[in-house]
Amino acid sequence: MEENQKQINSLKQLREITKLNQRQMAERYGIPLRTWEDWESGRRKMPEYLLRLLHYKVRIDHINRTGVNIIYDCDGNRIVLINDLRFKGRRNVDWNVVEECVKEYVGTCEEIIDTADLIYISKDFPDEFAHSKDTKTLKGANLYAKANSSVAIHEMIKVASNKSFTENYASKHKIDAKYGWYRYDTRFALPKYNSNQELDGYNIFKARLIVRHAEDNMLYLYDILRTKKETSKPLEQ
Repeated sequence: MEENQKQINSLKQLREITKLNQRQMAERYGIPLRTWEDWESGRRKMPEYLLRLLHYKVRIDHINRTGVNIIYDCDGNRIVLINDLRFKGRRNVDWNVVEECVKEYVGTCEEIIDTADLIYISKDFPDEFAHSKDTKTLKGANLYAKANSSVAIHEMIKVASNKSFTENYASKHKIDAKYGWYRYDTRFALPKYNSNQELDGYNIFKARLIVRHAEDNMLYLYDILRTKKETSKPLEQ
């Protein structure tokens, strides 16, 4: 039963990534509609190798569409590589626009590679991400980095590491964080350009995922804090 539920969640997640309904998904990847419906409902077991192939194909399509990928640095640590800048320097960031972009994630979930934790995204996340006290304190490159990370929330969850826990002591979160808070480190890279607007490598940023453990025993992304440029050597082109 647990294995069937994992298959169901996995297929629904793929549809969330592609923004396709069941019929569209079946047509795009050459799968009979009835077969897809049986797989997603758990009435039939999907061969494991097919599920892996489908994940790979959807991932490649997603990279081509969004310009977001997961790579490794020279120490073997995962980094989310963001190639397209939605918000560029020397312009004011309209955080209401950022909030609308992030609303696309509401109702979706992502699994952390290292821990297999399933992190859900609820309605409170877009407002916190765009208008929290942390966001209001950001300046310069760190401010633009947080704004541009909005295109890669799922990937930043996937590469999260260094999980830690704290109890919840705030009465206003006694239900939505009843079982406490988890924090994870995450890293991403943004392109940097020379005076001729040519790609000149990537700057690496670190941030912290704040996740609440709610009364329903599920984990929800609450905010992404402390976005900060690393002082280490940037990634080369």
